[in-house]
Amino acid sequence: MTGKERDRRITDLGMLKALAHPLRMKLYRGLTIARVATASQLAEQVDEAVSLVSYHLRKLAEHGLIEEAEPQSGDGRERWWQPASDGVSIRDEDFRDAPEKAAAHTAASRLFFEQRADMYRRFLDERTHWGKEWNAAAESSEAVLRLTAAELAELNKEMLALVSRYDEQGRAADTAGDTEGRETVAVHTYAFPFRA
Repeated sequence: MTGKERDRRITDLGMLKALAHPLRMKLYRGLTIARVATASQLAEQVDEAVSLVSYHLRKLAEHGLIEEAEPQSGDGRERWWQPASDGVSIRDEDFRDAPEKAAAHTAASRLFFEQRADMYRRFLDERTHWGKEWNAAAESSEAVLRLTAAELAELNKEMLALVSRYDEQGRAADTAGDTEGRETVAVHTYAFPFRA
């Protein structure tokens, strides 16, 4: 574990809006994966101008989502950034007390879903390049359960605890230099009620 706050809960509308910008979310995700990076490095990843990326990084920093990091090179002109926490969480209950807040939460949730769906589509398009081992390990499934709201909340809590355990294990291995065969893996879950 890095010692940073885990899954910082976003309750502020301004912070939510800062993150719910398509480019900013890509930059935040890229920075989460890299752990530390410069605007130049991130600009290359997202194929945007360094000046535009720098602007959006400053906006994320203004809202406390990212912060300056210790320089990783001797070039004093480079500004290094890192996430301010190990992940964020956004809960419906924090944005339902006003129509503007509820609308912003819905818009942000839709953006996050679309970006996650794009990540999965990219994997599907590139599947043949990952080889047998990764293809066998990758999973896409759907389970339709009959639960109460309390049972769904407990299921989510248990799944997040499991994901956190594997995250900590992977980070510890990286820190120890055990990087062979290790890739960045996205785990997306959606658990919601519906009526057929």
